[in-house]
Amino acid sequence: MRRRSVLPSHHDDMEKGGGKPASSRLCFIATLCAMFWVLIFYFHFAVVSNEPDAQAGGVRIARARLQLPEPDGAARHDMPLEPPARASERPPPVTRPKEEEEEKEENPAAAARQEEAPPKVAASYPFERALKTAENKSDPCGGRYIYVHELPPRFNEDMLRDCEKLSVWTNMCRFMSNDGLGPPLSDEEGVFSSTGWYGTNQFSVDVIFGNRMKQYECLTKDSSIAAAVFVPFYAGFDIARYLWGHNISTRDAASLDLVDWLMKKPEWNVMGGRDHFLVAGRITWDFRRLTEEESDWGSKLLFLPAAKNMSMLVVESSPWNSNDFGIPYPTYFHPAKDADVFLWQDRMRSLERPWLFSFAGAPRPGDPMSIRGQLIDQCRSSSVCKLLECDLGESKCHSPSTIMKMFQSSLFCLQPQGDSYTRRSAFDSMLAGCIPVFFHPGSAYVQYTWHLPKNYTRYSVFIPEDDIRAKDASIEERLKSIHPDVVKNMREEVINLIPRVIYADPRSKLETLKDAFDVSIEAIINKVTKLRRDIMAGREDKDFIEENSWKYSLLEDGQRTIGPHEWDPFFSKPKEKGGDPSSSAAEAAKNSWKSEQRGQN
Repeated sequence: MRRRSVLPSHHDDMEKGGGKPASSRLCFIATLCAMFWVLIFYFHFAVVSNEPDAQAGGVRIARARLQLPEPDGAARHDMPLEPPARASERPPPVTRPKEEEEEKEENPAAAARQEEAPPKVAASYPFERALKTAENKSDPCGGRYIYVHELPPRFNEDMLRDCEKLSVWTNMCRFMSNDGLGPPLSDEEGVFSSTGWYGTNQFSVDVIFGNRMKQYECLTKDSSIAAAVFVPFYAGFDIARYLWGHNISTRDAASLDLVDWLMKKPEWNVMGGRDHFLVAGRITWDFRRLTEEESDWGSKLLFLPAAKNMSMLVVESSPWNSNDFGIPYPTYFHPAKDADVFLWQDRMRSLERPWLFSFAGAPRPGDPMSIRGQLIDQCRSSSVCKLLECDLGESKCHSPSTIMKMFQSSLFCLQPQGDSYTRRSAFDSMLAGCIPVFFHPGSAYVQYTWHLPKNYTRYSVFIPEDDIRAKDASIEERLKSIHPDVVKNMREEVINLIPRVIYADPRSKLETLKDAFDVSIEAIINKVTKLRRDIMAGREDKDFIEENSWKYSLLEDGQRTIGPHEWDPFFSKPKEKGGDPSSSAAEAAKNSWKSEQRGQN
């Protein structure tokens, strides 16, 4: 039996058409035409549109699932073909999230509008979510979250349990009481206020800062929204245990262990550690050993490649390096509430100050560059200077009440270099409302740019060391030449700065005032946020010179270019002598232990 044809024949048309063959013939021709065009359209969409030549053609017919190419040339996994790459485009560091691609597939019109608009934040960066928290105005912690690593106790708490081993010269256990503030001070001489005064060790910032962080109001367990990552490693306490009588392997052990631990964490991979920070209550030279010689000083923590990405807050930073930042030494005053600060400030404003200037310290006969001997001589010969000599075996220099009483009775307080650039005494004197007189810009001006005004003339007097060495400067005459109204304004500026240079009680928090901890946290967050935005914008300072780090810290917001500076001679002299600029500072760090051994500040 013969199978019936799928298409109608001419004979069938005549039978069904009732003898009208012309009409049937027209229907047959129309059917053939329709089938022909169906085949043409099928061939065009199913075959030609998928050919590479068609993809590059000038005229394209959009389909529902076809998406516009990414502006940054990112690879797309859900498109059949990639658009031609442009030579001017750089490949993105990370591919865009799959969720974003699926969202664009579901709503191609919205995706097209998004691609046409200028890109604001590239979704390819893992810290995008952290930046976006700042846009949430209803979240008081937006842009301020801190993630804290949960370190093994060997990096912090175990050191406190062995507190008697934290210093060769001092039993630090009594200074670990009251969350690191030390024992309460009695007020025999009537120079303290009723509360908030403690016998705080000058090297206790590690634990004070760490305990303040525990009370920080914007801690988070979600590192993806963190503006910065805190590493609670007691670096200062660690190195203090091993500076004397231990080999370099012992001195470096905890630092190497810490870096190894951090680099295995997913939080590290977000920015390679550039959003991490830690605190060490010692000078930077204790962590910048230059060689592998056993006789060289300190550890090499700050020279480790991974540590160079982190930010380390120290009581004295290096002018020639960019991975450490100066924060104030701790003073004896740790208020629990704003009212304690306001009462103290009012008291400092109302004091009578009979002495024009004062100095507390000892000479440095073994250091030919020290000007301390000349300062002591000038003070002794002046009837308006109060001198507290600290090399005669007396305990008055070690008495907080004696020191604070002298500062409270003086208009100006001389603050030459210590064994290194800085001294705790500078902050004690400012706490007393005494205007500091500095002789080297490394003692404060390039150190504490987060906490003190960059315009140093607002709160201090600067007399170059060379003027003292050449005996061209009479300190008494210089200070007397300052107009009384200017002195009054400077003293008011110093008193207003008091909250920024003290650490509040870690067991509480100031209500409206920002203390040294708050200022430091704000600065770190700003630093990391700026870095993240620069990365997304493709901004890179290719002209950055790390040896001039001190100059960059003096730039105002928006400035990026440095040039010659009046302080260049202060920071270039060691190199002119053919030595490394940090080697003399490391030698000074060794000498600083002589003062610590004597119990001086």
